[in-house]
Amino acid sequence: MGKTVLVVGGGPAGSTAAALLARAGLRVRLFEREAFPRYHIGESLAPSCRAVLELSGAGPAVADHGFQIKRGGLFRWGAEDWGVDWSGNFGTQVYSWQVDRGEFDRLLLDNARAQGVEVIEGAHVRQVLFDGPRPTGLVWTRQGDNQQMTAQGDFLVDASGRAGLLSTRYHRDRTPHEVFRNVAIWGYWQGGETLPGSPEGGLNAISSPDGWYWVIPLAGKRLSVGFVTHRDIFQTRRRDYPTLEELLLAFVRESDTVSKLVSMGRFQAPARVEQDYSYVADRFCGPGHVVLGDAACFLDPLLSTGTHLAMFSALMGAAAVTATLDGTVPEDEALGFFDHSYRRAYDRFLRLVSLMYQQYRGKETYFWQAQRLVKDGERYHAPVGAFARIISGLSDLQDTGYTPGWAGPDNVAAAPDPAPPDPAAPGPAAQNPAAQDPAAQGHDAGAAVRSIFDPATGLRLVTDPRLGLARTDPA
Repeated sequence: MGKTVLVVGGGPAGSTAAALLARAGLRVRLFEREAFPRYHIGESLAPSCRAVLELSGAGPAVADHGFQIKRGGLFRWGAEDWGVDWSGNFGTQVYSWQVDRGEFDRLLLDNARAQGVEVIEGAHVRQVLFDGPRPTGLVWTRQGDNQQMTAQGDFLVDASGRAGLLSTRYHRDRTPHEVFRNVAIWGYWQGGETLPGSPEGGLNAISSPDGWYWVIPLAGKRLSVGFVTHRDIFQTRRRDYPTLEELLLAFVRESDTVSKLVSMGRFQAPARVEQDYSYVADRFCGPGHVVLGDAACFLDPLLSTGTHLAMFSALMGAAAVTATLDGTVPEDEALGFFDHSYRRAYDRFLRLVSLMYQQYRGKETYFWQAQRLVKDGERYHAPVGAFARIISGLSDLQDTGYTPGWAGPDNVAAAPDPAPPDPAAPGPAAQNPAAQDPAAQGHDAGAAVRSIFDPATGLRLVTDPRLGLARTDPA
């Protein structure tokens, strides 16, 4: 088509969007500041990621790499143990992986190259060039070289991660989540185990009075172990320990469950910390640009949403860009559908995560809320079904009009709604600010969805014969 798309960022969002755009016939140039592989947290993938990997061409390389297969997770939450078994709920082909992100991200960037993307590593984007509100190009330099170069393009994909090229430097519209002022500290153990009854490769999420732990099994009998707590608690505890390693080990010792799981393993320094990682930008798109993955928003590690939202937004963003540049759909309608789909996915997880921080409401409350958040008419064999479908990411794909063949709706069946929660049930809202209602805190993503999306357009995602958007009723 003779059109050029510029992609900033080579993580899962950027490399996936770039590969999808190249497969759709566009010229794509990708600018990545670092040299891969590089370390990154976020090892736990949702099954939806498999569907996107297959569409981008990266599926076989990831499947053959030897990552730990993941079939769900087990929650020791409040006073209850309860599991999510995707393969048991939806069929044996519904699974994902626990990955080493350095290797996983390298595979995705290599796939983008294989699809015809011009990948430039060690590229520092210094400036975005605009014609009014529309980006027209980039000014960039190579690592160790101050010579400035210019790249011109017809569309800009901002997948710059937490750095947030457009949202922090130009739009200045990123808002932190006051209700998720959490800190995560984590490290790795060689050896150890997960909770009895965990699905194959399943993540464990274990609540505590001051936060929650994750235990993620990786290939090679390694465990990723982390603790998430409010920043005020973290800062108070940090003063008592000279090193992060000693602080992490102290947190682990304070959980009888987690200390037992790692007791047969060996801690491998260093410990790492992330804080102030929960935020959302007001704009996910605009004339000539889309903002993907962590560049647009990040929620919380609790339901392993980061990579799903990155790759889902890459799929929807690439479809919107392709449909715009080939003239299939007017730009405002294509971007409206992208924004609607991405914010709906984000908002769905925001509400579930917020509810789960009220740790003592009980699993039936979470299942009831999940049923309210799926499409009207969807009912599942078991109360956990809607919750399992949402955290698999497959509900987000299904809502766009696309369902991978291995995750069809044959397991959806008429079933009663889970019982509504007891409004008088106690929750630790006073103990943990993250237990507040996100909508009440000014983070109702639905308001933004309604503002630019017109359902009368009848748009849906299409993948055959190539990625794009089409109207449900062309008439």
